Amino acid sequence: MIRALFLDVDGTLISFRTHAVPASAIEALRRAHDRDVRIFIATGRAVTDLFLLDEVPYDGVVALNGSECVMRNGEVVVRHRIPREAFERAMELSERWDFPMALELNDGIFVNRVTPVVEELARMIDHPIPQAVDLRQLFERGDCCQMCFYIDPELEKRIMPLLPSLAASRWCPIFADVNLRGIDKATGVAEFAGRFGFDLTQVMTFGDGGNDVAMLRAAGIGVAMGNACKEALQAADWVTASVDDDGIRRALEHFGVIDGPDAV
Repeated sequence: MIRALFLDVDGTLISFRTHAVPASAIEALRRAHDRDVRIFIATGRAVTDLFLLDEVPYDGVVALNGSECVMRNGEVVVRHRIPREAFERAMELSERWDFPMALELNDGIFVNRVTPVVEELARMIDHPIPQAVDLRQLFERGDCCQMCFYIDPELEKRIMPLLPSLAASRWCPIFADVNLRGIDKATGVAEFAGRFGFDLTQVMTFGDGGNDVAMLRAAGIGVAMGNACKEALQAADWVTASVDDDGIRRALEHFGVIDGPDAV
């Protein structure tokens, strides 16, 4: 029996085409929640960047790729901050290799410089272009759990071995999320499972990107969206339709989490 759902945001709940959550997904998730199935968001976004999900009846958020797990009422379950020495090393590499980097915080995304790649990503997710600031000064606040490197996969292979305490994940070829090594969406799923007393075999996860692979593999049922990348498709137990073709509703009906149209 499925007791909890964990859903990625961009490309899973929110369409890249419409920049909205399909009505079919909202309605299906409400029906599941009415059956006492807990619903959690699992995203690379900050917990404060979920305004498009107001109509989704979620209980908590695995934010920043598992680095911050928060209840919907704002209660923090766990937080994993970036170490200062790792941040300073990342800044040195950004300057040496000439790539933009950002801190993704609960009050926004801030970059050390704006480039066409930074602008492209902002357009892709329908966000304002990030503000360029002094990241070292901003890091002093002590609340950084995630950095973003605007690099392609080839440069990632060269950069990340120089940052052994960190790990990169991505859902897009033009940038990577960077978090504390050993922390990902799957560890966030496990945090909430322990808090609420359900087993991972009772969890269904939904995702479409490379940063969803760990939680797709960890869950009792991992569902890849029809628009998912190759890595997510290979990690999933089942592939549903795309976000724009009612993929979430179809999967919930297929596995009996909610009744389908032919139910008596």
